Amino acid sequence: MTSHDKFFAGMRAAASGMAAERLRVDTVARNTANANTTRTPEGGPYRRQLVHFGPLLERAANGRQEVVGVKVLKVAPDDVTPLPRIFDPAHSDADGQGYVTLPNVNPVMEMADLIAATRAYEANVSAQEQFVAMAERALRLVQS
Repeated sequence: MTSHDKFFAGMRAAASGMAAERLRVDTVARNTANANTTRTPEGGPYRRQLVHFGPLLERAANGRQEVVGVKVLKVAPDDVTPLPRIFDPAHSDADGQGYVTLPNVNPVMEMADLIAATRAYEANVSAQEQFVAMAERALRLVQS
């Protein structure tokens, strides 16, 4: 890896983080929008979606894998958090006993995830800005 490649590796890592966090923000928005959806096309209530991240790997010159950023492995339903049930026999999705199964979306958890994703995105933006500033300073040094 040349020094040129090493310099831009930080920018690529920050860009991958920004893309991953943007998807997490979109997922939180979708979860929040479906917080009251008791019937989906697949059947049953909406299940909260979770974004799973993993390392973005690249083969180095020495043949070894090295982490160069972050990637989204998958967006999958939260099958761990239980689906709450309420008694509402008048609801159109009530079962034979009058209970309605609700989505497992907790607005407080979604807000916490949104704040975390936004801060992580902002940290990556700040890193990008610092790389740009360093590049500008390096160009000024070369030109002088």
